[in-house]
Amino acid sequence: MIVADGLEKTFWHRPNAKGVLGSFRALFSGVGSAKKAVESVSFAIEEGEFVGYLGPNGAGKSTTIKMLVGILHPSAGSVEVAGMSPQLQRREVAKKIGVVFGQRTQLWWDLPVRDSFEILQAMYQVDEKQYALAMERYDDLLELGSFINTPVRKLSLGQRMRADLAAALLHDPAILFLDEPTIGLDVVAKERIRGFLKEINRVERKTILLTTHDMDDIAELCQRIIVINHGKLVMDGSLSALREQIGLPTTCTVQFASTPQIQQIRGIERIETNGMQVQVFYDKRTISTPVILDEISKWGDPLDITLAEPEIEELIRRIY
Repeated sequence: MIVADGLEKTFWHRPNAKGVLGSFRALFSGVGSAKKAVESVSFAIEEGEFVGYLGPNGAGKSTTIKMLVGILHPSAGSVEVAGMSPQLQRREVAKKIGVVFGQRTQLWWDLPVRDSFEILQAMYQVDEKQYALAMERYDDLLELGSFINTPVRKLSLGQRMRADLAAALLHDPAILFLDEPTIGLDVVAKERIRGFLKEINRVERKTILLTTHDMDDIAELCQRIIVINHGKLVMDGSLSALREQIGLPTTCTVQFASTPQIQQIRGIERIETNGMQVQVFYDKRTISTPVILDEISKWGDPLDITLAEPEIEELIRRIY
């Protein structure tokens, strides 16, 4: 559904100059420097995948998305979306994709939400039956009814994001591009939007590419993650594969009934104690969890045992 092959984008930066005359001189002088925002990025996303596209600020995430949807032209390499070029077949591709930029809206600011939907219906030539079915489904999933007649400028951020998601899906696109869709939202609004995205991915088999800095979005939604840094792709795989690659320790926390008689276990990284609580840090690639639990049971009478995988924030930080 989405193919990027050797994708690159270079921007030309000219030095700032004082005054109008200085600006004209800088414009035509040819003096400046080239900066590669995206460099030799290649990946393929299949139908129905939910993929997280991650990277620190300035890594090239939004630039990549803009090339995938046809807003920017690549400096090198190629893009295919639904088998077409977003740059050469922009109208055809627009019918196949929905796009949500979390910090911008495609809704008309001073119009009620319903009017924006009807304008988009006309733009995409959605027939009345399809439009009615879409409105019924997305009203049910996103609870649009309470604010559909409210001007967009009066909506809360959470309401506006729900309306933007519905707007992006009115023409029933096969592919959805999301750039920071939960930015600035409270916990309740985030959970509502995550639940909605899970539903359309599972039931409607929408292919979704998500950029976000919220690691809870990634942990709850994405089956696969692609990591970009300094414009270059540095990782592409599942979250479990990422954990394997980075090799951060699993933590086993044990609460004992009495002071434990701790003994060293070959192959673990470290042991930390706090009264009758013990934490054992170990790499599952070198020693298995059953072996750890068997050894710990010899230290005393465990009341409670908790296993925790490495936090996704720490995994991503290590990659960056």
